[in-house]
Amino acid sequence: MRIPFLSPRRPVVSVIRLQGAIGAAARAGAIGLSDAGLAPLLNRAFRRRRPAAVAIALNSPGGSPVQTSLIAARIRRLAERHKVPVHVFVEDVAASGGYWLATAADKIWVDHSSVIGSVGVISSSFGFADFIARHGIERRIHTAGTAKAWLDPFRPEQPEDVARLHRLLEPIHAAFKDQVQSRRGDLLPADRDLFTGEVWVGQQAVDLGLADGIGHLEPVMRDLFGQDVQFLTYGLRTPFLRRFGISAEDLLDAAAERAAFARLTPGG
Repeated sequence: MRIPFLSPRRPVVSVIRLQGAIGAAARAGAIGLSDAGLAPLLNRAFRRRRPAAVAIALNSPGGSPVQTSLIAARIRRLAERHKVPVHVFVEDVAASGGYWLATAADKIWVDHSSVIGSVGVISSSFGFADFIARHGIERRIHTAGTAKAWLDPFRPEQPEDVARLHRLLEPIHAAFKDQVQSRRGDLLPADRDLFTGEVWVGQQAVDLGLADGIGHLEPVMRDLFGQDVQFLTYGLRTPFLRRFGISAEDLLDAAAERAAFARLTPGG
């Protein structure tokens, strides 16, 4: 017998916004994406109201490979434990560590103009050896350990230091490639190297198997779970003291993040 005042339960989709560089929150009080900072949010999103799916709105140029790996692994553990499918919706950018995070999803959706890929690892710095020499400045440095001052920016670059750096970068790149292949391997073309650090836009990424389709969060979720689906939104909280002003550290974080986005996104 149907009880008239009891209506069928509407499906729920948990919506999480992941915006910005990864690992920036490692410094006390900073705002950014880190495993420790996201853990409570992710736990609530997968457990509260028994969602039909978790939808992640992602916009990130990458960052710390370790934090990226930890966050992606946490998403997969929660998805498998609670048997909840994960959909990632890329906005402007999911590049480098941002794309690593995207691969934690069961389906990756992009906009026609989203920038996707950059499966590579980078280390960058400056060299000031000639500059200080021209100004009569002598670099004095003393170490216990022959490799302690490697890649010192005030001394000429040494081939052995560059070789040592590559020995660090290659395993990280290999872990990145393993992640992409384990999550997307069956969809990727066998005759194309997608792990060079190159990026693609929208439909190009779909054609290469790096994404599953073109689509935006709300209409795709309504198509999949019905027009009456409920959206529960989860986001990172701004630290208490940051609500009352902007510090010099905030400006530095914003400038670094803006530079990372600018390197990957064309202007309008």
